Amino acid sequence: MGKDSTFRKFLKSMKFRLILLFSVIGILPCLIFCVGLLRAYEDRALNLHSIDITSQAKILATQIAANNYIDHPEMESITAQLTQLSNIYDGRVMLIDRAFQIVADTYALDEQKTIISEEVIRSFSGKEISKYDKKSRYLEMTIPITETGNKKVTGVMLVSVSMDGVMNNKDLVARHATVLALLLSVFILGFAVFVSGRLVRPLRKMEKSIRDIQTGYGDGELQIDQFTETREMSESFNQLLTRMRVLDDSRQEFVSNVSHELKTPLTSMKVLADSLNSMEDAPVELYKEFMEDITNEIERENKIITDLLSLVKMDKSAADLNITTVNINEMLELILKRLRPIAEKQNIELVLETFRPVTAEIDEVKLTLAVTNLVENGIKYNQESGWVHVTLNADHQYFYVKVEDSGIGIPEEALEHIYERFYRVDKSHSREIGGTGLGLAITRNAVLMHRGAIKAYSTEGEGTIFTIRIPLNYIV
Repeated sequence: MGKDSTFRKFLKSMKFRLILLFSVIGILPCLIFCVGLLRAYEDRALNLHSIDITSQAKILATQIAANNYIDHPEMESITAQLTQLSNIYDGRVMLIDRAFQIVADTYALDEQKTIISEEVIRSFSGKEISKYDKKSRYLEMTIPITETGNKKVTGVMLVSVSMDGVMNNKDLVARHATVLALLLSVFILGFAVFVSGRLVRPLRKMEKSIRDIQTGYGDGELQIDQFTETREMSESFNQLLTRMRVLDDSRQEFVSNVSHELKTPLTSMKVLADSLNSMEDAPVELYKEFMEDITNEIERENKIITDLLSLVKMDKSAADLNITTVNINEMLELILKRLRPIAEKQNIELVLETFRPVTAEIDEVKLTLAVTNLVENGIKYNQESGWVHVTLNADHQYFYVKVEDSGIGIPEEALEHIYERFYRVDKSHSREIGGTGLGLAITRNAVLMHRGAIKAYSTEGEGTIFTIRIPLNYIV
């Protein structure tokens, strides 16, 4: 339940992050667009207003120059036009002569006063100056008044215009834009909630299916096909589930086999012991015979336990390997030397053939056990007066050990199962010669721990060949 709760929290967190992501992706561009739109509107409005005022002021400046109004500011028509220009644009117009005196002021406040400013001075050199004071919302322009023909600047027209009207329009546009942005944000937020819900829904369904499978109420497979990703996740989960079921079946089978194999000798010993106990005057010969059978069963039990412990050690990580540089030729000679008495007892010929000296980095104990199992099997499951040939060869990267016998062989359908724990091709014959069904599993694990490979080839009634390939240098 704790894990399910954690997963639900993860889904909620994921949904929240998706909503946040979609909201940011959708709303942020809208806000940027609105800000950019308002700035563009303000700049455009100022530019148009400035152009309009400048054109009107230039026309008036031409008339002023033509009528020499700077020196004789008595012409009422021009005075009226100055007043009209001031009224139309809600501003103030002043005319300044070359002595920097104000000769005309539509506000009639500063006439005959002196005004010296950077803009006025620059306009006397023939430049038109336009400056916008954003704080006070005033646009100020200075326009040179030049004589017709010689372009001599005789005065400067200073126009100060209020931009309140333009700014009020901008504020109105800003309010409309804000309302539109809010509506759009609500729509985007709703869309984000909808889309994130759609995206998270398959994961919720997957989480529910997993819980159903855990509690045994599911159909055993995930089928989430809404998106390509969820379909691939379902397929991967189903593959993992199948693998886990195989492992679980293998574990149960292994436990069952171990229980059976350990119980069989105990059952035999109990039967023998009960038989002895039921006889009041058991003959010494029978007593010895039964005790010998009990001893054999104890040895069999001990061998099973020993092989199981070896298998458990093989199942551990490769970090448990004790890697040393070993002379493989000498190792194989020692293995065959130990097994030769067993082979001679069964009249089996043991032959070692080496093509070149081989030295490799291996765990000598584990690999010796692996090869010993192969040679020992070759001896045990052989024909009368048969043979077991062991061959050693190598190239620049691997060394190869081949164990070939003239034994009873393995049926083709059994070859794929020979490395399974407790698997026996001929169970009655295996128990008769004392096999536990763990030898080849131990051998295969030892080879794999060395990053090697093992293959088996067999023809029933003719013999079996096992080949082992091991790297000369251990690969970490």
